Amino acid sequence: MKRISNTAHVLNALLAPLSGGRRRPEAAWRKNVAQAEASSGGTAAGSESFVEGLHFLFECFNELKLTPLGWQGVLAETRGRMANRFRVQKLIAEHPEIADEPIEAPIFVTGLPRTATTLTHHIIARSEGHRGPLLWELHWTDLEVDAATRAKRIKVETKQMNSLVKLSPMYDLIHPVRAEKPEECVYLLPHGIHQLALGTMPRYRAYLDEHDFTEDYRYLKQALQVLQHGRERKRWVLKTPEHLFHLDLLMKVFPDAKVVWTHRDPVTVMGSLCSLIETTNLLYVRKADLKLIGELWLDLMTSAIEQGRAARPHLPPGSLIDVHYASVASNPWEDVPKLYEKLGATWTAQDTAKLDKIMERPIRDRRHEYFLSRYGLAPDQVEDAFGDYAQFVTSLNR
Repeated sequence: MKRISNTAHVLNALLAPLSGGRRRPEAAWRKNVAQAEASSGGTAAGSESFVEGLHFLFECFNELKLTPLGWQGVLAETRGRMANRFRVQKLIAEHPEIADEPIEAPIFVTGLPRTATTLTHHIIARSEGHRGPLLWELHWTDLEVDAATRAKRIKVETKQMNSLVKLSPMYDLIHPVRAEKPEECVYLLPHGIHQLALGTMPRYRAYLDEHDFTEDYRYLKQALQVLQHGRERKRWVLKTPEHLFHLDLLMKVFPDAKVVWTHRDPVTVMGSLCSLIETTNLLYVRKADLKLIGELWLDLMTSAIEQGRAARPHLPPGSLIDVHYASVASNPWEDVPKLYEKLGATWTAQDTAKLDKIMERPIRDRRHEYFLSRYGLAPDQVEDAFGDYAQFVTSLNR
């Protein structure tokens, strides 16, 4: 299966005349901010550092050899994040009581990518009394809207997802995304390694090493408060591998949170992950540097494990729960109810019925083939880089 379709090549040719803004990036950026303000009804005032950070990201993106589709994608990515931020700030200013909404005992699913974080997230989020933010809500974080507005937003989101599938059928195979399903909270966190999945940007990588993520996580909490205000309160279930870098900060912002950390053999993880990164890169740049993808993401993933393990001793007792990949992907009927006990949640017959449905995955979801050597990596090299982590993972599956 092709990573990038012929449709993408045709659209790149058609969009080339519309990419002239790349020659005037500052003017394009100012226009982008103005459009975000207009679409949200909010303003950049009060969000200066947020806008400044995205401006730097925009500059880093502009240093890549973006395709016309990539250029349009970067504009949409940064504009959408700003519009959402401006809307959230506007709503809190108009309804100060939003800031008093309690986000009680949220569940955060994390772990290296390709370790069943998505599957674990979907299982827990679908339980009665739990709630995972849906993709369209992450892009339009708002108070309750009327049925017509809701339907319109879902339609727009679905159309965008369908377009993505047409551009990259392989992406939909590796990581299917749907408008009305729970999705990663990176859509609310403005910065992180998810941006590096779109293109290799050394300056942005250095920026992430120095960036203070405190305000990013406070914004995540504000967004959840907006989505909760005026609605039935349920236990939030969130997910992204990137929380591994910030477990201590996460617990400061959400002190009664529970963290579910999924684990899998890192050699298997790296092959699958690099394949996903290559596919994502090709949606934005003409050619992906496969060796650089291998080097960068091996470094990022080992750093994630190191930082996550370093934070473990400092987390509140009982707040972190380790889960092996096989417990969710192979034996969830026995092991997930045990996980619920540790989460302080109740597993019901209804949950079993939902689990049966979730685990009826189409055969197409198992057709993703990948080779570690394609990215200049060897199994022993990956094992050495992760140190004794592989042994820890094995110990969990005994």
